[in-house]
Amino acid sequence: MERFVFFGGKGGVGKTTVSSAYALKCAREGLSTLIVSTDPAHSTSDVFDQQFTDDPAPVEGHENLYAMEIDPQEEVDEHLMETKRALSDQVSPAMVNEIDRQIELAHRTPGAHEAALFDRFIDVMREADYDRVVFDTSPTGGTLRLLSLPGLLEGWIERLIEKRATSIDLYEKAAIGERSARRKAEQDPIIQRLKTRKERFEFAGDVLQSDAAFFLVMNPDQLSIRETARAVASLAEYDLDVAGLVVNRLTPSPDDDENGRGARFLRDRVATETERVETIEEEFDEPLVAAIETRVREVKGSLLEDVAAELDIDVT
Repeated sequence: MERFVFFGGKGGVGKTTVSSAYALKCAREGLSTLIVSTDPAHSTSDVFDQQFTDDPAPVEGHENLYAMEIDPQEEVDEHLMETKRALSDQVSPAMVNEIDRQIELAHRTPGAHEAALFDRFIDVMREADYDRVVFDTSPTGGTLRLLSLPGLLEGWIERLIEKRATSIDLYEKAAIGERSARRKAEQDPIIQRLKTRKERFEFAGDVLQSDAAFFLVMNPDQLSIRETARAVASLAEYDLDVAGLVVNRLTPSPDDDENGRGARFLRDRVATETERVETIEEEFDEPLVAAIETRVREVKGSLLEDVAAELDIDVT
């Protein structure tokens, strides 16, 4: 199994339950495992009855298991301040206020959330010293935008570098001559910063392609199935293959001798969900790695152990 494992899907399908169960399964097999929540709902703390922060912390009562929760808004704020500091060093004092205003506006635009979160995402991949890192991601749309960033931003930054170099070349040739212009471009701090960011995105792109596995979680309903089909197609556009599908919250069957109104409802529901599961197995090329029944209470403790045992996903 790849070192980085991602669980995604539409909101409310049970990604946190499944990703936490898989992380526990890895830890039980002796792998040093970190589960990372990038979902703003942050249910990981609820699963383990322990509050987590942006720094990895041992999960109480579970050897080899660690958890952290990334706060997207904090990442946006930090990204904003870091960008301000970097650009303020490169412009005249008269420009600082205008730069600050433009950066504030930029961080309110669509995509700013994903860009800021992706920086932290890269830091985790580069710095996490664990055998397995499991990501409990935000709902599908946000996850897909996040995973598409390496390819999109690499090309964008490359064009920025080219434009910056051309600008310096033309300006400095006019001011100080051709040889000094080349030297000025090589030493330009903005170009160096852009190159550093390009290297970060290249690293992320390589990891996602070569050392990451993607699983999608769904419920046995048509909306969830259609959303999953779109997610599979979108990931394929970025050359990211889905390793498997998890159907969560299946209705348990009543006992054979039960014939009341509730039992009849459950049998009809089970029949409908069985058809949906058969549809999934017929229409998706990706394997179904788990079909998990609804539990009568929140999945934590021994129930999480049970779900972990139901996941037919490789650990080693």
